[in-house]
Amino acid sequence: MPAPLDSETRALLRGFIAPVLETSKDWSELSNRLRKKGYDVGFRQGHLVVINDTGAPLCTGSMLGVPLREIAARIGRPSVRATPDGLAGALQP
Repeated sequence: MPAPLDSETRALLRGFIAPVLETSKDWSELSNRLRKKGYDVGFRQGHLVVINDTGAPLCTGSMLGVPLREIAARIGRPSVRATPDGLAGALQP
């Protein structure tokens, strides 16, 4: 899981990334819009995580005020390919 963010970083990311999480019409659009900004989406221990350009989890959707349950309620549950240990996963195309 990503480390907690300081308040300044969280505020900047909230302004830059949260609108993508809040307004995408489906999981494909959400993923594509994040990639255009240099990020990716993944899942860790049941949480949506934003992944940076090095492949490390940067923050969760909850840290940005947009938890996975809110996104899933709006656009449906994601199709996730889990890792063998079941603790992480990637969005299925």
